Amino acid sequence: MPTSVLAPEDWDDTAALAEQAESLGYHGIWLTELWGRDAFASLSEAATVTDDLELGTAIVNVYGRSPATLAQATATLVGVAGDRVRLGLGTSTKKAIEDLHGMEFGNPPRRLHESVELTREFLTAEGRVDYDGEMFDVADFPALGAEVPIYAAALGPSNRRATGRTADGWLPHNIPFDTLGEAFETVAETAESQGRDPAAIETAPYVPSAVSDDPEEAKSAIRGHVAYYVGSGEGYRKAVAEHFDAADDVADAWRAGDRGDAREAVTDEMVEALGVAGTPEQAREQFDRIEAIDAIDEPIVVIPVGTEQETAQHTIEQLAPEKR
Repeated sequence: MPTSVLAPEDWDDTAALAEQAESLGYHGIWLTELWGRDAFASLSEAATVTDDLELGTAIVNVYGRSPATLAQATATLVGVAGDRVRLGLGTSTKKAIEDLHGMEFGNPPRRLHESVELTREFLTAEGRVDYDGEMFDVADFPALGAEVPIYAAALGPSNRRATGRTADGWLPHNIPFDTLGEAFETVAETAESQGRDPAAIETAPYVPSAVSDDPEEAKSAIRGHVAYYVGSGEGYRKAVAEHFDAADDVADAWRAGDRGDAREAVTDEMVEALGVAGTPEQAREQFDRIEAIDAIDEPIVVIPVGTEQETAQHTIEQLAPEKR
């Protein structure tokens, strides 16, 4: 099964990481984008030092750029990297959209739907693009002639339905791995209702991963990761709370500023269901079990938020395809 890696947001040299990922047998590298680094510019640099590595955004948000600018940036990257490009889009969080971009976090599922649909039109339509939506109304601009698969990051059912209607792939995060098949049913049913083949929609889940000779240190990294997301985004809280009552305790502590208590509230069961943590041998065994899940097409190794670069490097090396 192809395995990719998500470059940590604070990684010093993403081009060097891409080069290393290719040498370790990873299928692709994905770059997140919140603040401080432009994903498209960084991937363009990574493209120049790799030959076959897939290059994706996971994710760029659909508020900070219009579909036109998303298509323009993607087509520019295709000009550098060819057919190795994958575009991952998502709504991000209310905090990021309102407090960073200064925009209203309005109707995220519809924004995701129209952004995926219109961005694809701008990339692949024949002739000139016209679109009449609830959020976007454009007319008479030429398509850019770039075939790029578009993945949607979606947690709740409304965003999963938007994924089923429009996207080529699904990027789930903080949904227990063994329930991904059940969660995908919403995507599949919606796709079928639109005459689309759900089997053609790839599922590429984030797999928060930490490898250490000290298993408790690795588990602590996953606890911190889960606490950060559950505390920072309501969508993440809801996704985790659907399966774990402790999610509310995590969110309450984080939002009250008690970050240590929030991490402590992440249970062992949550760590096991939502991440990979342990010694190299333990982590590889856990990752192999995730790869064996029928609903998964391409797991993505994700370094927990706040992980030191030495531990991050160790994790990427120990979970590389050539090691498993």
